[in-house]
Amino acid sequence: MHTIPHIVGDVMTRSVLAVRRTTPFREIVRIMQDRQVSALPVLGGGRVLGIVSATDLLPKEEFREGPLDSSERLRRLSAATKADGTTARALMTSPAVTVSPDTTLAAAARTMSRERIKHLPVVDEQGGLVGIVSRADLLKVFLRDDEDIAEEVRREVVSYLFPAPGSSVWVQVRGGVVTVKGRVGDPDLVPAAARLARAVEGVVAVEFALAEDTGRHRLPNGHGAGPITAHHEEGGPGRP
Repeated sequence: MHTIPHIVGDVMTRSVLAVRRTTPFREIVRIMQDRQVSALPVLGGGRVLGIVSATDLLPKEEFREGPLDSSERLRRLSAATKADGTTARALMTSPAVTVSPDTTLAAAARTMSRERIKHLPVVDEQGGLVGIVSRADLLKVFLRDDEDIAEEVRREVVSYLFPAPGSSVWVQVRGGVVTVKGRVGDPDLVPAAARLARAVEGVVAVEFALAEDTGRHRLPNGHGAGPITAHHEEGGPGRP
């Protein structure tokens, strides 16, 4: 069983505004204001060298009232340097943290979280700019149609772990919340089913209400399946 995950290329912005290393501070501000963007890749030699964001520009205003004393300047050297910057070369965060178009959304989200950044330039095999992806872009997956999610859970989880005979399972998805109910031949597979269902793109939470044993199986914490509660809804039978 293998599901091709959604990738950065599915959600990235392909028409990307970029600047050169020599682009002046004021021009960067103007582009951001006119085009309603908060970050711009910096290009040089056909490659992405860095990225300049609104955060990189703020020290210019922050330190407007006067120079820092020597101890404060050493403590905030990066911000102080950016405050003195007049071109993208001095203002940008470099080297750029980038991803490829076939990077999974989960991997891109982990990179953003680890690096504490809000935008990722998307580059091809030669390092050329082909797009940019933001935090908001990564969240688009949660707008996926409920029935598409349900069909994938039926196909990739239910039919795989609970094939007939011995099981009769229904799947319902509302607002990204997956409810799985019915009878299963092997309740020990429920934790695995929860992990697989939670990994489906667009799933917000997973709930199991199975008429086996006590009628409900609540997964212990740590299975990565989200909240598991009894939840009665009408649904369709699992099918391959």
